[in-house]
Amino acid sequence: MGWIIWLIVGGICGWLASLIMRTDAQQGIILNIVVGIVGAVIAGLLFGGSLNNAITIETFLYSLIGAIILLAIVNLIRRGSIR
Repeated sequence: MGWIIWLIVGGICGWLASLIMRTDAQQGIILNIVVGIVGAVIAGLLFGGSLNNAITIETFLYSLIGAIILLAIVNLIRRGSIR
């Protein structure tokens, strides 16, 4: 059951991060989910929390920040600049 929550929260966070970073037209739903999940892992490493504890506003925002950081890094590698 936990992996379903990871997929749902990852998809939402990835989608919101792609809207914020203006990369939504370049990605599909699968990539949004992947970005959200990897963003949650990055946030867990940076902030010390994880989605395994509970889904709260704090963990959701950390996952969103992690996804935005991931998209910024990808933009840097691809284009040489953050939008």
